[in-house]
This record gives sequence, C-alpha cells and structure tokens, in this order.
Amino acid sequence: METVDQLSLFSSSTLNENKIEISIVLVSIVLTYIFMHRWNQRNLKGPKSWPFIGVLIELLRNYQRMHDWLTEYFVESKTLTLQLPFITSVYVADPANVEHILKTNFPNYPKGEDFQTCMKELLGDGIFNADGEIWRQQRKTASHEFASRNLRNLSTVVFRDCALTLSGILHRASLHNKEIDMQELLLRMNLDSICKIGFGVDIGTLAHELPDNRFAKAFEQATGVVSFRFSNPLWKLQRFFNIGSEALFVQSIQVINEFTYGLIRKRKAELQEAKATGDNGDKRKHDLLSRFIELNENLELNGDKYLRDVILSFILAGRDSTASTLSWLIYMIMKNPNVEEKIYEELIAFEENQTKEMTAYDPKDPTKSFPEKLKQFASLLNYDSLGKLSYMHATITETLRLYPAVPQDSKGVLEDDVLPDGTKVKAGGRVVYVPYAMGRMEYNWGPDALSFNPDRWFNKEGLFESASPFKFSAFQAGPRICLGKDSSYLQMKLTLAILCRFFKFHLVPNHPVTYKMMITIAMKHGLKLTVTTRPS
Repeated sequence: METVDQLSLFSSSTLNENKIEISIVLVSIVLTYIFMHRWNQRNLKGPKSWPFIGVLIELLRNYQRMHDWLTEYFVESKTLTLQLPFITSVYVADPANVEHILKTNFPNYPKGEDFQTCMKELLGDGIFNADGEIWRQQRKTASHEFASRNLRNLSTVVFRDCALTLSGILHRASLHNKEIDMQELLLRMNLDSICKIGFGVDIGTLAHELPDNRFAKAFEQATGVVSFRFSNPLWKLQRFFNIGSEALFVQSIQVINEFTYGLIRKRKAELQEAKATGDNGDKRKHDLLSRFIELNENLELNGDKYLRDVILSFILAGRDSTASTLSWLIYMIMKNPNVEEKIYEELIAFEENQTKEMTAYDPKDPTKSFPEKLKQFASLLNYDSLGKLSYMHATITETLRLYPAVPQDSKGVLEDDVLPDGTKVKAGGRVVYVPYAMGRMEYNWGPDALSFNPDRWFNKEGLFESASPFKFSAFQAGPRICLGKDSSYLQMKLTLAILCRFFKFHLVPNHPVTYKMMITIAMKHGLKLTVTTRPS
C-alpha cells in the first residue's frame, strides 16, 4: 500500500513537472514570437505593432493628439502602415499617392463598408457616406444647385445677414469687455445660415440671448463618437450592450432625428401650401431640401429617411467645416499681428476703391452709428467684389493648409493595389490621406512648412496661385472634390471682411487651444477671447 502511494506521489510529481516544462516551452515560444515580430520591425518607419493587437495601444495612448502623432511619423516616411485588430490601414501624405487614390484609381477606393458602418447611424445614405448610384444622384442634384445663380445670390444675402447679427453680438461684448467663445458663436452662425440656405427655415440660434441648442450639442457628441469608432475595435460590442460612449450616441441620435424630421415636415408643409395657392415656381428652387424633396418624389427613394441623411450631410459640411476654419483663422491672426494688419489694410483700400463713385457713402460720417456703418460696409460685399480681397483669400487658404476642416479622410479598398511609391494595399483594408500632416511636411511645402505665411500663395507677379488639390487636399480632389468650396470661401470672406474691418480680437490669457478628435477639426475648449472695436 505504501509502495502504491509512493508511486502515485511520484507520478503526480512527474506530471506537475511536465506541466511546468510545457508551460515554460509555450511561454518561451510566445516570447520568441513577440521578440521576432518586434525585431523584424526594427527598421520600420512608423508605429511598431504587437502581435494580434497591432498598434492599438500606442494609438489609444495618442488618440487625443492623433493628427500630431501621425505627423511626427510622416516626417520619417510619406506612407505609414498601421495594423489594428481586424483591419490594416495605410496612411498617406504623399501627393502622388493621394492623386492615385482620389483620381487615377478612384473606383477602387470608395467610402467602403468599414467607413459606412461606422457612420451609418449618423449620416445614413447622405452624400458624404454614400457610394454608387445614390452618391451620383445626390452629387448631380447638389452640383446643379451649387452652380445656380439663385443659390449664390441667396447665400450672399444670408451670409451677410448672419455676419451682421454676429457683429452686433461682438459690439455689445466690446462695450462691456465681455469674454466670449468665438467658436460657439461661429457654429451658431453657420447652423443658422445652412438651415436657411439649405432647407429654407429660420432657426435663430444666433439670437442675442443665445438660446440653448440641443441639436448642436447632440450633433457634436455624435460626430465625436463616430470618429472614435475608427480606433475602437470594441465599439460594436459597446453598441450592442448600450454602454459607454455608444449609450451617449443613442441619446444624441434621438435629438438629431427629432430636429431633422421636424425640418422635413415643416418644409413639406410649406411646399404643399405653395402648390395649393398656385405659388409653385421659384419657391421650390430656393433651397437644397426642396430640390431633394422633388428628387425623392420622382425617383421614389427612401422617403424621409433619405431626406434626413441629406440634411445631416450638408449640416456637417456647412456648419462644422466652415466654423472650424474661421475659428482657427481668427486664432492665427491673433498669433500673427502682422497678418491681421495686412488684412485690415486691404479692407481699408477695398472700402475706398468700392466707394469712389458712391457719393452717398461716407465711411467716416460722424452722424452714423456703429451699426449703420457696419451695414454700409456690408452692402459693398458681394460675390464679385469679394474676389478682390486676394490677401484675405490667401489667409483663409493658409489656415486650411495647416488646419484643414477634415484633417484625415478614410477610403475603403476594393481590390489589391500598389500605390505609386510601391506600397501594397490589400482588398478589405483602408487607406487614409491626412491633409493635416500633409500641410506640415517640408517635402510638400519647403523648409517653412510649419510657418503661417499667407504670402506663400502669391507668385512672382503678386497674383494668387493655387496648389495642386492633391497637395493642398483640404477640399478633397478628383470626382469627390467638395462642391461647396466656392460657397465656403464666399461665407468666410464675407464674414471675415466685416469682423476684421471693425473688430480686434484678444485671446483670453492662458486659454488652451488644441483640437478635439472629431470628423472636423474643432477646438476642444472653444476659442475664448475678448473683442475691441476699431476706429470706423
């Protein structure tokens, strides 16, 4: 019996020793695999990956500064390959690669299933999330409307009125030395303008009392969440259990849907009333939503859901993109007083030239109040006259070079391909071109790439000279180039002409200025400043 016990004890001890040995072997194999995986990347220019999880840890650690994190790596290499769980992303900052993706082999790089899945609940089948025939239909309609004189004239009037309302708020703030959040005001102004131009409704968020805006807050929250989805491999799990940021997203979408479907019902009712009263002509053509309602009826598309997706896509472009650019521009002229003074001098010269033959206009008339002088000056601003403000145009463009409204843009990959620099991309993966980093690369812009210098946009003859859209990619390029580019410049130039002619801006001391990770490059803490009026 004792012998049996000893044998049993010996057997058990041997088994435990074998388990330990096997464990040591397995751990050794895993450690060797990890070591070899990292060793094989020793000469890799770009983030180093780990087995199975890729670069996820480093990406999440740098997520809040992701654009700068990528920029640091792009200094070493024009193309970066980032391995993530379930997908490989190729990031590019080389104009030749960008041209290949956005133009040369455009059909191979749609928005893609991965992008559309992340954005579906927010943008649905809107123009910024659609591919194929749905995208072509929307683009054709929008392209026709953006090219129309009616829309351009309406836009000029609406932009001018909104800029004057903003100026009134700034004037009162200057009288009381009141601190304001300029980004918040610009977002309100742009939301009002896009709703008037795009959908034919006045929502009045830029009223002097600055009413609470549930939709704007919900839209900002939702865009932040969908941006994070691209770096969060667990977002679908969070969505399923309705936890974390995905729970907030559900609440935001409810508010967004309430707002957009309300706009659709209101506009449809107005169009029905117009039909009933026989006013069925021009009114139908004055806003984008009316045109898409007509398209929706003719083609029997997905009803109000389709219209809802259209609305949100144009709000994303018309509100967030332009407001973020204006915010960064005002910040940059505060940081570069010489640029601010050049803009002011150009505006004074513009005012003098525009009023030479207008005997009723005297910008220095002491009998006129400040608001009257604002309105007088604003009356000089239209599509044609604003084209004379070349330095302001260059300043806007320089801001977009360093702070593009959409700092990175993702495309899917349908079939295996090789980029011009030899980088291989696999079907089912993702390519991302990064305008934010591209604008900071010396190999794209020269040794002063990091400097804010509007003069870089003028040739030897002193004329504004555009860069290749594949190098200056703030408005995309190729078949999907931004349709609202001219409209965006029109609004920014008109708004800035009024603001820079009559106001000086002063950043609140110690106010932190950095971006927030969203689809657009909004400021994380807003733009807190005080304002003083200039001599009129």
